[in-house]
Amino acid sequence: QVQLVESGGGLVQPGGSLRLSCAASGNIFSIYTMNWYRQAPGKQRELVAAITSGGSTYYADSVKGRFTISRDNAKNTMYLEMNSLKPEDTAVYYCHYIVAIGGYWGQGTQVTVSS
Repeated sequence: QVQLVESGGGLVQPGGSLRLSCAASGNIFSIYTMNWYRQAPGKQRELVAAITSGGSTYYADSVKGRFTISRDNAKNTMYLEMNSLKPEDTAVYYCHYIVAIGGYWGQGTQVTVSS
């Protein structure tokens, strides 16, 4: 059974940084795209960043220039480096892997940006 586990969330002051990780366990093969989503209270889940198996990346306009997505294919692990964090980045962050038979979600990690 495949599981995705996020880590690295927490409380940080505005302007600070955090690094999220998403590690996959179990038999998982040929991950196509890896995504980071977030959901703030009372809002819809939104795509924050994505990275394809070839390394192409996508960023939401709200995080461009501040967040960097990366992946380690050998470890089936994805990262999200978040810099210059703002209060509006506060949300639960979820990782999502797309594979040939569908997709897998992590359980989410809370990121709170507050002074």
